[in-house]
Amino acid sequence: MKCLSRLARRMAGQGARGAVPETYDSVLTIESKTRPGVSFVVNKISFGRRMELARRVREISQKAEFLQAGDELQDRIEANLLRQEVEATYLRWGLVRVDGLNIDGEPATAERLLEKGPDDLTHEVVGAVKEQCSLTEEERKN
Repeated sequence: MKCLSRLARRMAGQGARGAVPETYDSVLTIESKTRPGVSFVVNKISFGRRMELARRVREISQKAEFLQAGDELQDRIEANLLRQEVEATYLRWGLVRVDGLNIDGEPATAERLLEKGPDDLTHEVVGAVKEQCSLTEEERKN
């Protein structure tokens, strides 16, 4: 009985009313390794975000894989183009914002980064998004 009363007292002190709620940030800020002074914010993966990304990438990846298996040069060129589109999909999905970089006088966005931004930073952001998704090497090939 003494054991139960101690447990009740301990639990009363840690009840939901007095407890500090846990904080979770659904995004991650990363300092660029390729561009000093630039940082970018990417989405962290969640159950819903994983499903959304998988839906976006699935169809493009399947078509690219099919074309890559072909013998025609045109098929391989098309497959390479589709792989680049998958990379762009990761960037659009995962990049929240870029700080410390203007592109042609305007704040960097996912679209500006893809269209006119520095290639090294674009690849760095895509790599960071994939890392947050915890993709395997096989999944990254797609």
